[in-house]
Amino acid sequence: MTSEQPHVSIYCDGACLGNPGPGGYAALLVGMVGEKKVEKIVAGGEGNTTNNRMEIMAALEGLRALKKPCKVTVYSDSQYVVKAMREWIKDWVARGWKTASRKPVVNADLWQDMLNAVDNHSVQWKWVKGHAGHPENERVDALAMAEALVIQERIGKKASKPTAKHKAALKKAAAEKTKAAETAR
Repeated sequence: MTSEQPHVSIYCDGACLGNPGPGGYAALLVGMVGEKKVEKIVAGGEGNTTNNRMEIMAALEGLRALKKPCKVTVYSDSQYVVKAMREWIKDWVARGWKTASRKPVVNADLWQDMLNAVDNHSVQWKWVKGHAGHPENERVDALAMAEALVIQERIGKKASKPTAKHKAALKKAAAEKTKAAETAR
């Protein structure tokens, strides 16, 4: 990887309403094009998933959104994702996708996809404390929650009464989508 590669920061988060249940993920990609800061949001969800799968998907889809080799810093509030990519994944591969206790690795399908996604990039993984006022983490948290709520509504799963946090997440997500559209112009 050369020093001329662009640097991109990816802030990612996942959310799940029940575990398993409807879930959402979001990734915010931030980079520079010349002197201009550019942002891109990638978000989605699944009807019956787990929080850990959505955390992985957020990072995975953020990396998949890159169009050329980059220096990447991935920020996640999931210790599971960060530790897996920093510490555990090499051993999982060496053991044929088994844990140290010889059990199959949970979410191996996504971890295998993640290895393919990082292949052309130089990636650093950093943990950030969730719900601690980190602006980009708060943004993707709101977007992931909003995606989970949309999926929940789409599949018609009976939801509990929306909490103030859920309402705030939907409001933030709408504002984020507007902001992202304006940034893209």
